[in-house]
Amino acid sequence: MFSPEGVYVAMLTPFRQDGGINESEMRRIVDFLIQGGVHGLFPVSSVGEFIHMSREEKVRLMEIVHDQARGRVAVTPGVGSSHPDESIYLAQRAKSIGCDAVVVAPPHFFPLSQDMVEKYFETIIDAVDIPVILYNIPLFTQPLSYDVVKRLSRRKNVVGMKDSSGSMVDFLHFMDKVSLIGERMNFLTGREETLLACLMMGGKGCMTATSGILPEIMVDIYESFLAGDYASARAHQFSILLAIRAMFSLPFPMGFKAALETRGFDMGPPKQPFSDAERFKLKTMSTRIDKIMRPIVDRLEGRRKAAGAAG
Repeated sequence: MFSPEGVYVAMLTPFRQDGGINESEMRRIVDFLIQGGVHGLFPVSSVGEFIHMSREEKVRLMEIVHDQARGRVAVTPGVGSSHPDESIYLAQRAKSIGCDAVVVAPPHFFPLSQDMVEKYFETIIDAVDIPVILYNIPLFTQPLSYDVVKRLSRRKNVVGMKDSSGSMVDFLHFMDKVSLIGERMNFLTGREETLLACLMMGGKGCMTATSGILPEIMVDIYESFLAGDYASARAHQFSILLAIRAMFSLPFPMGFKAALETRGFDMGPPKQPFSDAERFKLKTMSTRIDKIMRPIVDRLEGRRKAAGAAG
């Protein structure tokens, strides 16, 4: 059965001026990411602003990404919702499109007990015939407990988990709880700052927004680790921290979209209306993000040209 492993991209979504998905730009982004060496694509993501999309837009985004990927990398769209019926519908559509797996986050908005969160996952997992990746994202939803993840891991189509807690403590306990009952699933970090640390402790990769902005560096971390070149992996890991701090300085996910624009993509207007003060901050911080990103991008472009000349 499919298992997520390597560098996966939590994909940002470009929008047109009228608010619709910018399909041509989305296809360019898919090709850019695959050329950058990533192993999988996660559209309809949190950073991709799925919360602002209609059901039809979510399905269309899955179709665009899957069609453009053309089997070159795995496609694992998000099917998060506040109600299991909607997640089941989206997962079934992902299956019919040909996606490799789906990413399921806890329900948002209403606070629920861990028992209710577990039942939510069970209802979805048991109703669909596609591999499922659990998604722990306490920033926006109910956090998953270690025991809920342990019990869900027993279901045969649960193949992995994206942990965006940013906590190595939680990451290790999730892994240990599953291991102690003899189950296997792949754990990926959802925080780019912890990729190397998670790999060192047995994690299998990442699912992050920065993988969609600086795919070359995230792949460098992963490949350096696999090669046993830990000094290079550490250097690559530290090289992205300033950019990450700058991206988080704006209301999520606008800093990440500003950074992706430095790679030559038109991400379109914000889906959430900005106040005058926020628009001024966006302009100011976008300039700072560009200043931070520019030398990184120039270095990567130089490396790409050198590789092309050598090839």
